[in-house]
Amino acid sequence: MEFFCYHRDRSDSMALREELLEEHWSYMDRYSGQMIARGPTLAGDGETATGSVHIVDLPDPAAARAFAFDEPNYQAGVYRDVLLRRWRNVLGRDMWDFPGGRTGGDRYLVLGLGAGPAADLAVPAGRDELIAYGPLLSDDGTVWLGTAALVHAPDPHEAGALLARDRYADIEVHAWRFGGRPA
Repeated sequence: MEFFCYHRDRSDSMALREELLEEHWSYMDRYSGQMIARGPTLAGDGETATGSVHIVDLPDPAAARAFAFDEPNYQAGVYRDVLLRRWRNVLGRDMWDFPGGRTGGDRYLVLGLGAGPAADLAVPAGRDELIAYGPLLSDDGTVWLGTAALVHAPDPHEAGALLARDRYADIEVHAWRFGGRPA
């Protein structure tokens, strides 16, 4: 089962986040074989982390909750909240298979929070710019709750246009970059 996890930072937690960086990476190393995508969301300066995205393949919702809430930054209070949802990997690949590579251009997390009937279930046009894409689902996978995408786009407006705005209660767009240990 695939899960989308978005830890949002507290506004005053950057120093603590930096202090725990090696612990965070070591924790994530344990999940390297199950990781579909990962990386920080960023403030307007393009450097200051505002959260952490992890899309991971785990056995069940209990394992996903353990993954999200045992994470060292969560345990230490870096994060103010956690969005954890079942997810379906519509592209059938991980971020390392993205044809655009790890660098070059702007990348974004686009979150469409559902309102009503399911929307945007099919892969949209511009697949070459999609890094990860899929629906957010209930724990049992039967109820559509929204859509999450990682996308290469020229600007936040273009990234947000990926989703049908009138089908969502809210669409969030966050600057994002490929994560993991530096090579």
